[in-house]
Formats: sequence, structure tokens, C-alpha cells
Amino acid sequence: MSENQYHIEVKNLYKIFGGNPKQAMELKEEGVEPTKIFKDTGQNIAVNDVNFQIERGETFVVMGLSGSGKSTLIRCLNRLHEPTYGNVIIEGEDLVGMSSEKLRTVRRKKMGMVFQNFGLFPHRTVVQNVYYGLEIQGVSFEERKKRAYDVLDMVGLKGYEESMPNELSGGMQQRVGLARALVLDPAILLMDEAFSALDPLIRRDMQDELLDLQEKMQKTIVFITHDLDEALKLGDRIAVMYQGRIVQIGTPEEILTEPADDYVRNFVEDVDRSKVLRAEHIMKQPLAMVDSKDGPKAAIRKMRSEGISSIFVVNKKRQLQGILDINDAVDLADAGKRSVSSALRTDYHEISPDTLLIDLLPLARDAKYPIAVVSEDKRLLGVIVRVSVISGITRDYDNDQTSNGSSQNDRADSEEEVNE
Repeated sequence: MSENQYHIEVKNLYKIFGGNPKQAMELKEEGVEPTKIFKDTGQNIAVNDVNFQIERGETFVVMGLSGSGKSTLIRCLNRLHEPTYGNVIIEGEDLVGMSSEKLRTVRRKKMGMVFQNFGLFPHRTVVQNVYYGLEIQGVSFEERKKRAYDVLDMVGLKGYEESMPNELSGGMQQRVGLARALVLDPAILLMDEAFSALDPLIRRDMQDELLDLQEKMQKTIVFITHDLDEALKLGDRIAVMYQGRIVQIGTPEEILTEPADDYVRNFVEDVDRSKVLRAEHIMKQPLAMVDSKDGPKAAIRKMRSEGISSIFVVNKKRQLQGILDINDAVDLADAGKRSVSSALRTDYHEISPDTLLIDLLPLARDAKYPIAVVSEDKRLLGVIVRVSVISGITRDYDNDQTSNGSSQNDRADSEEEVNE
């Protein structure tokens, strides 16, 4: 497979339920709405000209209300539902038109599926449920049992291998379903409302579990949900479906801050933005920095020029060394010092760019200085002042303030932050 080839690519995909899909397509091409087509002809366009691409290792969430077509779509990806028109391309091969034998091989070797209903065999133990797919493939008993034990340990069910399904809680049964898919080591994991039947607390635990597993496994995941919070939490990108169509595809932040239409806008209206937006979305370029080799007079000059009362100090690689307060800089200059290193303060907060706003709130409340956003190697990427955190969770947040440069208001915000 070439480097530029998508792991999954869906092109002009349709699924039409009914005896005369050609009639439905002709009416659609005439501009008739799918709801009227169904009313007049009984032909249901459940998936309507869907197009998307998924990168290897991406978690792609398809979100929509009941009846939007999302579950039909995911079943078209492995041909549990036969697509009416279009293409489903997996690693460069089109599943549509593929022979039954080859399709079975793709399903067994490359895809795993986790459903909303656990679908466990009640007469088989947990480990027997998990290795069932390996048993069908003819894997030896010793090998399939070992692999099942390993994956059960991975999903947090060590010690329950010989239990019966009815001895487990709902969340534990869902873990068995996940383990059953993972034991085949599929490159692609299809998850259809996998956590919808669980109680809220257990559901959150399973979401966290999936995030932890994905960090280790880097599978390509297509996850179906009607829950926006779940979509925002799990998805690298989200596709929003409505009446069989995809109306928007974007990152969680794009879906939240740049809704494509009123349908998406209404969907995200009540979302807690602080649980989605991250530091990188509200940080600003530093008003000024000084090199660790600069003297106090140079630092004072830059602070005076920018109208600020403190300044971050970096080395030649822009790695953060500390922050210099104006009063300390004046004392150094009066004492004839040529270096600022002896007066650098470290009583400020450093965070990574992917820190959630909800985690920033307590830091911003107590911050004496602007919060420094740094990379893994401590390079200064940006700064955050208190007003940015507050505005970042309001609906009138101005995205332009996060772009190049800083406004006079930024200077005032930073000065207010320092003075507080």
C-alpha cells in the first residue's frame, strides 16, 4: 500500500432499501427529497451519497440521531448490508463486487466488529467466547487460549477468563465483546453504538478504556454513536449524519466552533466547551521574550515597549528558562548585573498544548503570571492569560485572537493578569 493511500475510503455510497432502487435514484436526480421518495414509492434511501476517507490509526466517529443512517453505513463497510451503489475501499481493494470467499477473508483478517448488544454465547465461558473467532479459523487450542488470555488481561478482565457471561456485569460483558474483536488483531475495528446500553458511569469507564487501548494499539476505528459528548471525547474526526447524508466532517473542535449548518449548530448548542477545547486553541503568541544571555536593561526595554510587567526568558532553542519580573529586572540593572539568570522565577504554570480548558480553569484562577504553553522539549509555544480561558468557553469566543501577533487588548489582558 502506498503511503498516500487511505486505510478506508468511501465513494458515492448509497444504500436503498426497497424493491426498486433505480426508481429512487431517478427521482433523487430529479430533485425529489428522500422523505417524499419514501412516502410515494416505499424506497428508503438510508445512506445517501456518502463520501469520506479515514487514515490508518484514526478514530473516526459517525454521529447522528436515530434514523440518520449511521448504523446502516457501518454495516455497509463490511457488507453486512450490501451497498446499492458506490465503493468501499479497504487498503486499496474495493469490497463492493468482491467475491464471497475473499470478503470472508477480509472480514476475518482485517476487521473486527463490536455491537451494542453484546451477543455473547451464554453456554460458553468468557475465554471461549473470546477465542471463538480463532477457533473458526482453525488456530490450535493452546495458541487461541493464550491469545484470549492476553487480550482479556488487556481489557481488564484478568481472573474472569473461566467465568460465564451471566456472572458478569454489563460493562464487563461489553469488555468481553471488545476482547473478542481484538483477539483477531484486526487492523480495523467497527463499533456500532458499542457503549449505548451501559449505565453512564460504566459507559465513561469504557470510553476511557478504549482511549487507553487505542493509544497502545493504534487501530483504525469507526465508532457509531448518537451521543455528542461521546463523539467529542473519542473522535479524532467526527462525521455528522442527517437523513442518510453526511452534513459535516471535522475535528471535535471544528464541529463545536464551526458548525456547518443549523442542524449541527443545534446539536452542539449545549456542549460544555471546556471539555473539548484545548490550550492550543486559546493560547496567544508571547508579547515578548528575552534570551537568557540578554541583560536586565534589554529585558526592561522590551517590557516597557510591550506594556507588560513580566517577560518569559528562553535560550537560543526557545526552550523556557523562567520568567523575569519588572521589579527584579530593575534591581538587577541598579546593581550593575549583566545577566538575568539569578532573578528568574519559576512560580508560574507550564502546560502542554493539548491540555483541556476544564483543567486550565483552576490554574487560571490562581495564576500570578501568564500560563506558559510548552512542547515536550520545553520550547515556548504560546501563553495563556485568565481572560483567554474565560472567553474560550463562551459562545462569542473570537478565534482570530489565537492567530498571528497580539492586539492591544492582549497586552491589557496580560498586564491585568500580572498585576493580579
